Amino acid sequence: MARRKFSGLEIFLIVLFIIVTIIAIALVIVLATKTPAVEGKSTTAYPSGLGKCPTDPNEPVNERINCIPEQHPTQAQCAARGCCWSPWNSTVIPWCFFVDNHGYNSEGLTTTDTGLEAKLSRIPSPTLFGGDINNLLLTIQNQTPNRLRFKITDPNNKRFEVPHQFVKEFNGPSSSETLYNVQVTDNPFTLKVIRKSNNRILFDTSVGPLVYSNQYLQISTKLPSEYIYGIGEHIHKRFRHDLYWKTWPIFTRDEAPGNNNHNLYGHQTFFMGIEDTTGKSYGVFLMNSNAMEIFIQPTPIVTYRVTGGILDFYVFLGDTPEQVVQQYQELVGRPLMPAYWNLGFQLSRWNYNSLDVVKEVVRRNREAGIPYDTQVTDIDYMEDKKDFTYDEATFNGLPEFVQDLHNNGQKYVIILDPAISINKRANGADYGTYVRGNEQNVWVNESDGTTPLIGEVWPGLTVYPDFTGSQTIEWWANECSLFHQQVEYDGLWIDMNEVSSFIQGSLKGCAVNELNYPPFTPSILDQLMYSKTLCMDSVQSWGKQYDVHSLYGYSMAIATEKAVEKVFPNKRSFILTRSTFAGNGRHANHWLGDNSATWEQMEWSITGMLEFGLFGMPLVGADICGFLFDTTEELCRRWMQLGAFYPFSRNHNAEGYIEQDPAVFGQDSLLVKTSKHYLNIRYTLLPFLYTLLYKAHAFGETVARPFLFEFYEDTNSWIEDTQFLWGPALLITPVLKQVVSAYIPDATWYDYETGEKRPWRKQRIDMHLPADKIGLHLRGGYIIPTQEPAVTTTASRKNPLGLIIALDEKLSAKGDFFWDDGESKGKSQSDNSLVATCTHSSYPDGTTLAFKTIKVLGLTESVTEVTTGENNQQMSPHNNFTYDPSSQVLLITDLNFNLGKSFNVAWTQSFSENEKFNCYPDFYEANKEQCAQRGCTWQEVTSGGAPECYFPREYNPYLVTSTQYLPTGITATLQLNPTRAQISLPSSPISTLRVEVKYHKNEMLQFKIYDANNKRYEVPVPLNIPDTPTSSYENRLYDVEIKENPFGIQVRRRSSGKLIWDSRLPGFAFNDQFIQISSRLPSQYLYGFGEAEHTAFKRDLNWHTWGMFSRDQPPGYKFNSYGVHPYYMALEDEGNAHGVLLLNSNAMDVTFQPTPALTYRTIGGILDFYMFLGPTPEVATMQYHEVIGYPVMPPYWALGFQLCRYGYRNTSEIEELYNGMVAAQIPYDVQYTDINYMERQLDFTIGENFRTLPQFVEKIRKEGMKYIIILDPAISGNETKPYPAYSRGIEKDVFVKWPGTDDICWAKVWPDLPNVTIDETITEDEAVNASRAHVAFPDFFKNSTAEWWAREIIDFYNDQMKFDGLWIDMNEPSSFVNGTTTNVCRNDKLNYPPYLPDLTKRYEGLHFRTMCMETEQILSDGSSVLHYDVHNLYGWSQIKPTLDALQKTTGKRGIVISRSTYPTAGRWGGHWLGDNYANWDNLENSVIGMLEFNLFGMSYVGADICGFFNNSEYQLCARWMQLGAFYPYSRNHNIQFTIRQDPVSWNETFAQMSKEILNIRYTLLPYFYTQMYENHAHGGTVIRPLMHEFFNEKKTWDIYRQFLWGPAFMVTPVLHPDQTSVTGYVPNARWFDYHTGEDIGIREQEYTFEAPFDTINLHVRGGYILPCQEPAQNTVLSRKNFMKLIVAADDNHMAQGTLFWDDGESINSYERDLYTLVQFNLNKTTLTNTVLKHGYINKDEMRLGMIFVWGIGKTPVNEVKLTYNENILQPEFLQDAAKEILHIKLQNFNITVDESIEISWS
Repeated sequence: MARRKFSGLEIFLIVLFIIVTIIAIALVIVLATKTPAVEGKSTTAYPSGLGKCPTDPNEPVNERINCIPEQHPTQAQCAARGCCWSPWNSTVIPWCFFVDNHGYNSEGLTTTDTGLEAKLSRIPSPTLFGGDINNLLLTIQNQTPNRLRFKITDPNNKRFEVPHQFVKEFNGPSSSETLYNVQVTDNPFTLKVIRKSNNRILFDTSVGPLVYSNQYLQISTKLPSEYIYGIGEHIHKRFRHDLYWKTWPIFTRDEAPGNNNHNLYGHQTFFMGIEDTTGKSYGVFLMNSNAMEIFIQPTPIVTYRVTGGILDFYVFLGDTPEQVVQQYQELVGRPLMPAYWNLGFQLSRWNYNSLDVVKEVVRRNREAGIPYDTQVTDIDYMEDKKDFTYDEATFNGLPEFVQDLHNNGQKYVIILDPAISINKRANGADYGTYVRGNEQNVWVNESDGTTPLIGEVWPGLTVYPDFTGSQTIEWWANECSLFHQQVEYDGLWIDMNEVSSFIQGSLKGCAVNELNYPPFTPSILDQLMYSKTLCMDSVQSWGKQYDVHSLYGYSMAIATEKAVEKVFPNKRSFILTRSTFAGNGRHANHWLGDNSATWEQMEWSITGMLEFGLFGMPLVGADICGFLFDTTEELCRRWMQLGAFYPFSRNHNAEGYIEQDPAVFGQDSLLVKTSKHYLNIRYTLLPFLYTLLYKAHAFGETVARPFLFEFYEDTNSWIEDTQFLWGPALLITPVLKQVVSAYIPDATWYDYETGEKRPWRKQRIDMHLPADKIGLHLRGGYIIPTQEPAVTTTASRKNPLGLIIALDEKLSAKGDFFWDDGESKGKSQSDNSLVATCTHSSYPDGTTLAFKTIKVLGLTESVTEVTTGENNQQMSPHNNFTYDPSSQVLLITDLNFNLGKSFNVAWTQSFSENEKFNCYPDFYEANKEQCAQRGCTWQEVTSGGAPECYFPREYNPYLVTSTQYLPTGITATLQLNPTRAQISLPSSPISTLRVEVKYHKNEMLQFKIYDANNKRYEVPVPLNIPDTPTSSYENRLYDVEIKENPFGIQVRRRSSGKLIWDSRLPGFAFNDQFIQISSRLPSQYLYGFGEAEHTAFKRDLNWHTWGMFSRDQPPGYKFNSYGVHPYYMALEDEGNAHGVLLLNSNAMDVTFQPTPALTYRTIGGILDFYMFLGPTPEVATMQYHEVIGYPVMPPYWALGFQLCRYGYRNTSEIEELYNGMVAAQIPYDVQYTDINYMERQLDFTIGENFRTLPQFVEKIRKEGMKYIIILDPAISGNETKPYPAYSRGIEKDVFVKWPGTDDICWAKVWPDLPNVTIDETITEDEAVNASRAHVAFPDFFKNSTAEWWAREIIDFYNDQMKFDGLWIDMNEPSSFVNGTTTNVCRNDKLNYPPYLPDLTKRYEGLHFRTMCMETEQILSDGSSVLHYDVHNLYGWSQIKPTLDALQKTTGKRGIVISRSTYPTAGRWGGHWLGDNYANWDNLENSVIGMLEFNLFGMSYVGADICGFFNNSEYQLCARWMQLGAFYPYSRNHNIQFTIRQDPVSWNETFAQMSKEILNIRYTLLPYFYTQMYENHAHGGTVIRPLMHEFFNEKKTWDIYRQFLWGPAFMVTPVLHPDQTSVTGYVPNARWFDYHTGEDIGIREQEYTFEAPFDTINLHVRGGYILPCQEPAQNTVLSRKNFMKLIVAADDNHMAQGTLFWDDGESINSYERDLYTLVQFNLNKTTLTNTVLKHGYINKDEMRLGMIFVWGIGKTPVNEVKLTYNENILQPEFLQDAAKEILHIKLQNFNITVDESIEISWS
């Protein structure tokens, strides 16, 4: 933790003390240059001359060894020391340096049992710091073949040597077969260590003299390479050492890490270096605990300057860097084996202030679901910061709190500082810990060896335990045990053990002597030996503080280990220490100290972690989010991601700064989500991490591993330190800066989260890592053990195990797994090799744990079979597996391989035909030769629909360049690669493409591919998208990635990780007239694409191609019909839905294949996709509708029943029909006439037989009826009499023309020539030549056309006949000739493009039965487009001008019905499903079409009831009337020359049935109208698939023979002949029979309902209230009747419903707030309403007459109370207890629903 703040007085005194000290030191140094500071037994000689100084001006300055390291030199000082003086232009380079007149001579080597010895004698030379020792002993020990020790000691006087508790004296024998030679030069003495295999010198002291005095030892060595790593503890910004004249002091110190070279908490003198790309490496360790500095210079040369002890070096040789570290740890002690729970995430804070705050932290993080094992408390839990106490005021209840942690599988760790207060307890009692310590004499003493030294730390004045004494260890263990009896902690965190004091030295100060003020002080912080610690002459059992200071933390860790053994016998606990020494990892773990909340310190933490891995302390980490200063959300989020992969993972910060535990940022915050996500991954990988830590414990392997340890052959890896590995196999790339420049080593790599193989290898990339992502990649060739995660390791250890097998390029992998009980010491452990052999199994719980899942990464071909076997048993098939070809991942589930047994798993692979993408989709089938000529692959197919000619899997014609990931999207450039674009597809490829991805909304994105250099046609349809993206990264439902090789776009749903768009497939093409893109689908469930007759709502993905090109084509299987809707909705197996729109209006086709995948092929424009993420089907649909525009709000009367016929002969026929309908009292609102009413089928005319039609229309309109007329777009140009529609069209220039001319492109449709006798017996094709006139097509894109069209409509309405709606037909546009009257167009390239999509009669060309494709149309902005591009928009372009004209004409809302449609058309009109057939298939298919057009945003839709073509028949028409009564657009219509099929044309029984079913429709019209309002205001479906409401019931995903009106009304029609029952699915809800009001008592199952010929099954969903109204002859009359409510209670007797009401015909009544909106609520036995909007008042239409409550239960109702206008009334009621129905009658009370109503019963 950070130290306290000093007062102003204290700061002044400290500064004054420092000034005095500096002066004193300066005086000592001056004296030291002349005489020894301390008298020794040796004598110092002063030669008269200097050594031989260099004369070469090019002398290598980088090899100078500084002769005056303690200060800036002067020439006089340099001369006094006998060194060479040569100033330089930089002060970092020594001006005064050694030559050959200093050092020692050797008297020759002698052989010993352990190696060699030599006597060294000092060369007479000036002294540096006095006290020189003239005679030394060199001892060389060949301890192992790869470890050499040499030490230099005083043979005459015992000097301090580190009393290391693991490293013991080597007694031989000497190793004979060494990897090294040692070369000793006698005069002057130098030593070289040479690798035998290549004669490389690893350690070379010849670069500088040996200096060996009483308090100053110096030795320099030249190293073999510039790549060295290690020594500490410091902040090293880079893992590889900076060689540019750096000084690194080593002396343990309580100092927060910073941007400096300060000595920090630990004393680590080991470093290693890599020699070359073979991996050969070496290490150097100096066993010395005195204060020192290590100086590094560029040669590279390392110089040690040490203040005492001896020079005791170990040199290690390895074939790899990892081997060197293993050898070092073999010497100093390998790391402890942690308890399993130590690997869990920990939370801590300095100064929670109270236990209540800690409890809140625990609560909110549990609630957030954060995986979290350990709660830690800092010194604030203590009473007055005294060890072994807790504050019984602020932390009252601590023992019970700890028990709660244990009950939840969590642990508790406390902090202990070494300093013990000398003050009494808060209550005045003795402080027992101090008292007992005094009694046992456990303290560090002053220089007299008996008086305890007093310093000051957190509790005030303190003494310090001498942990080097055995009595102290015993005392410490006892204190830990006593406190554990009060508070059952689980682990100990030992801090402040450098050792730290807040006063300099001691309360008494420090004596002036050679220990407190040595002749040489290294470049330690403050340049004062006892700064912030104890006096150097204080005494411990191991020696003077001067020698053992840096061992304090080491000795405390050993003592604490003994304490833990006492408290937790035979258990592994947890010890975390701040101060460390070599070998500390055997006893404790380490964190990187009191860091700061800065981006730099987060980055530097990686180097610190890697260094402590070298030092043998693998369970290491930094304070996540930073200790000092306020963190930020972004910094903390990124640090939580990184910290999830620290071996030791703890979030901790200091008092006075903001809280930073994950949950404090908000339960739904991005930080919580990403923290939870990556901690879950951590916990999933804990078996792997635990295995790595076992291997560190057993073999000394590194855990958090630098790149160079695995990829030493690649010199790029030698400097990487912003990424790291877990072991050999998991690559972690954190976000440390805005742009993540990541290096990917030379291996096969898989994305951990997706399992997808990455294309990178031995390259640097900019890795796109959004705000919630960190880079995680698995290395091919390794097997990783996993376990299903939980919120604690206590829970997760009980979960199933798994394996991830990441295959390398040889399709092989290996791994191992260690498992035990996670806490016992000295117990046999099991070691399972995941090559399927259990090599050791003595852990008893291995029989209960089992491997349940195996994930195999990198399988390039489909897996067809998996077999398994255990303990060498016979292999047997295992069917529970999935193979994802997109990520190439095999997932095997439901295994049960016992942990302690061997097992085998095998799989069979083959290239699946489902992975073939058609390379020859042209209309004629290719043969093998043609396929080869195109450049594709050929393989004969004997069955199924797979293509024989397909794209090679590696086909990738475009290179991805310049990818930029931006906050609002992605951009990239695609460049055609001629060397790889070897397949000749139709048309010419575009060389440079631009890719744009825009994150428009959190739930909606756009991705667009277009020609980067040339403007191409884009669809001019208005979409409601933000001008600039409004999404935020935190809330987006998706992630997008641009893939390379092959190019593709991937869209992944965040919540599930599922790829919902993946176009990284072969076959992408962007040619001038052929654009192709494929995408994998997330499941087999796809809906949409139209307009075509589909045989099911769900698309069949078994090799089907559907063309889309608007055409006058009656419905038929695979026929492209009237409209084009390139939109689909897909379901995902995980329970989500999304929608995709391709905004392209050119002719296209779409192929579905069982991969599952689809392929778009379009012949122009660009690729412009919009994706809607839902996540439910209804929500995805609403999102799509928001973009294309919410559906039109029809007038109320448009929901009434409608009649039409093509073939009325005269007005009398219509009048007869009308009178028959009225007489039969069949509800009926709208009458039509088809083109028969016109004169010779000319728009805006009335034929002779219909001269009285206007009067008839006027009559029935006065009786409440409405009238709709038909208009076709084609205008005759052959009239001999004035025809204003044509002549004014010419004046306005409204007709489509040939490009670049004023010539109209003439066609022929319905209009007949004047003065020609019509022969009705000939066919239509014959009539084209015999009597059809030339016609022109209006260009409805033009503004002038809209004006012309409106005038013609207005004039017809005012001058000839009134109408209320318009029906626009033949607007594909349809022609009865091909292109033009000559059947010959002028541009074959457009009419017969290089690729003709898979359309009906594709061989006839695009101009078949329509206009020529080269004709020109003019957009509203004046730009010219080809009909080739906008053909599919013709009907779309007509709809809005028609609605505008209608509303301008009538002043009412009206309705427009269009045959041809395109996305957004629903904003202005409805649609009928075209010229269907009177057959049972078309009856069934009408439900599918209706469901599809609700997806497409055209909710006002229906089919021609009873069929258009052919004679209908009685049963068919009866069933169709029943179904059609629930079409939103309910119209009976058929063709001329067939029998009548209107309701009164059959018989009285039929008429009665029609009346009854239409009465039901009219009763429900308020509910239906409200659903249309919801649709208009918010989008979504009106005719709703069951799955939109019951998405979690997967059976609903296939249902299309039933549907819902809104959420609450289910229709189950009879769709097949001769059936008097129907089977339907009943979803999981309460359902009531509409006809009886009874609960049917069936849920979540199929059920067969009775269905007599006059009945359709209708059901109301419990939990809903349906507003209704008494029916009448038409809606004008029914709107005056009483309303009623159907209240269908759910299981909890709750229900809700809404009524939207306006005048039913005003324009934009919703937009102008001219409506009333009422909400109804049932709560048990009380029904209320709430008026949400009160913008329309007509009480005559809003009288409530009846309420039917269904499902109220069988309890008798005794009283019903009505509260209305503050009056309490008692209405009449009837109860049918058996049926659970209550009928409340309100007709007598004049109640209106726009007033507050409360009805209750008891």
